[in-house]
Amino acid sequence: MTARVVLPLSGAAAIATATGTVQSAWAAPLQDALRPAGVQASTILDLLNLTVIVCTAVFAAVLIAFFWALWRAPRGTRETPADMSTEADSAVGPKAVAEPGLRRAVIVATIVSTVLLFGLIFADVLTDRALARLSMRDAVQIEVTAHQWWWEIRYNDPQASNVFITANEMHIPVGQPVLVTLKSSDVIHSFWVPNLHGKKDLIPGRTATIRFRADHAGEYRGQCAEFCGYEHALMSFLVIAETPDKYAAWLAHQRQDAPPPSNELETRGEQIFLTHSCAMCHTVQGIGANAVLGPDLTHVASRQTLAAGTLPNTPGHLAGWIVDAQRIKPGTVMPPNPLAPDELHALLAYMATLR
Repeated sequence: MTARVVLPLSGAAAIATATGTVQSAWAAPLQDALRPAGVQASTILDLLNLTVIVCTAVFAAVLIAFFWALWRAPRGTRETPADMSTEADSAVGPKAVAEPGLRRAVIVATIVSTVLLFGLIFADVLTDRALARLSMRDAVQIEVTAHQWWWEIRYNDPQASNVFITANEMHIPVGQPVLVTLKSSDVIHSFWVPNLHGKKDLIPGRTATIRFRADHAGEYRGQCAEFCGYEHALMSFLVIAETPDKYAAWLAHQRQDAPPPSNELETRGEQIFLTHSCAMCHTVQGIGANAVLGPDLTHVASRQTLAAGTLPNTPGHLAGWIVDAQRIKPGTVMPPNPLAPDELHALLAYMATLR
């Protein structure tokens, strides 16, 4: 069956189409730490709720003490009896002496504050231990490498032929633990999906890990949570938690090579991909394009977004991204590609088959 491609506007019009709808055309899932979808996020939310309750109680107590002190201020001090005054006291005026009740209040407040502070520290330690106790039996092994400004996602497997790489979208099975190994190829980034787990920094030259489990099916937005350069805000990703059957089907499909072109237009598009700069940076399994500078595009048409959540994955937005990515995401390593309209049309027809 021939893939139907709507021919987008070319050149500057394609770029305008892409840039003009970056914020509106893709309805991103809600990114909300207050709506946990997994045990890790629930544990962190419990700590947050405890902290808010304690801090609110302390704030209320301080306000009460403050207004009480204002109300009784005229009686807050007393003068030292005349027969107990020294010559030095007489020179500077009457000596103010704190009431015994006020002194006791200060001591009690200090003790209570110390107990509450250490209580919160203890709760934080218990939370950290609870997060580390998640069983990793039959865990999905995923390796994430952060780049400026996109995410490389590698699914590891004991059998080398089953290993594959995708980008900016992570699929996981519901109810099964996930162990993610985190690396950075350039600067410090931070991996965070608020609905599923806490943030974890990725530091160049070091390897970190994070473990979590999604208990509810759905799509959850992740974001780089550490400023990493000019386009930091446009470095998001998507975690798709699905039933084990759907996840297994997705795995099997991702391990396949790209389908061959089915008509002359798609064949020409494949040749344009191989002979122009596309193949110098990207991989498409099965056609001899094995570059690793940019994201793997073997199944790019099956993804919801382009450029790490910057654009919805439509032919028009893809055209704008190909023609001049710098206009859409300044600073990205992808260079402009000034293609003729017929070449762009053929390339888009081919890339629409990469599902």
